Amino acid sequence: MFSTGQIYFALFFIVTFIITMIAVYRKDLKAMKPFYKGTYWILIGFLIFIGLLFLIKFVMKE
Repeated sequence: MFSTGQIYFALFFIVTFIITMIAVYRKDLKAMKPFYKGTYWILIGFLIFIGLLFLIKFVMKE
């Protein structure tokens, strides 16, 4: 289905892409850290909201 060269290229591309993305993320993380303070509270609020929706669903089901 795929030639040996295509498989080698795909593996090389995937490995290179992942390494590049990790390097860029680490570099960007240092620069963007001050802008994302308090985002954990948004995540916690979202999870609580989803939990409340499931709770209401199970209470109304009975």
